[in-house]
Amino acid sequence: MRIPSGVSGFDHLIQGGFLPGRLYVLSGPPGSGKTTFTAQFIAEGLRNGEDCLYVTMHESRDELIDDMSNYDFGFETLTGSEQFRFVNLAGQQGQRLLNQSSGGGMASSVQGLTDKLVGFVNSRDIDRLVIDSTMLLELFFADGDEKMTRFLTALKSSDATTLLISEMTDPSAYADEHFLAHGVVFFHNYLEATGMTRGIQVVKMRGTDIDCDIRSLRFEDESLVVDPTSRVDF
Repeated sequence: MRIPSGVSGFDHLIQGGFLPGRLYVLSGPPGSGKTTFTAQFIAEGLRNGEDCLYVTMHESRDELIDDMSNYDFGFETLTGSEQFRFVNLAGQQGQRLLNQSSGGGMASSVQGLTDKLVGFVNSRDIDRLVIDSTMLLELFFADGDEKMTRFLTALKSSDATTLLISEMTDPSAYADEHFLAHGVVFFHNYLEATGMTRGIQVVKMRGTDIDCDIRSLRFEDESLVVDPTSRVDF
């Protein structure tokens, strides 16, 4: 069984889609398409009747929906479903979650957040989970990598197919999440005299025969689109 990404052309690079119940990291610089990719991933799940959760800290639900309404893949309509849940950890709902988790300082708060998030995912039968981003997680795990490792390991044990956004400008600088995840996808962009050239590259995908070449990625009116036949050389 494969989980379709919802991004036209991308699934050709990974044998038809993601393996379910696994953790995948999307890495790349700002503006390279990571958030749009995850929005299409969520929209595809909602279109198929799946339960989806989007966790962030830097934008509201309305801001995300407004940004994605510039495309034609129906995000603003689909997210009106009861099967879509959104948590902003900096908002009131997120603060309640954190307060409920913080019985004994930061250490217990971090562990409590891990337990509650994974517990929520499993108890609500969440099929698709997006966490935006590792910058968010670093606020909670600032005192060491061990807690981040624990959190990512817990995510891997959940029942959801999870996409974790990782802000990254140097594709040679690997972080803990790249080693721990089941799959890693890099987003590239390069500014030339003629404009911005974009690409997407599957670096790692356990249990899958992958195309590791950088393939063309572009923003269209309808959505983010991958051309699996077009190789990009930076």
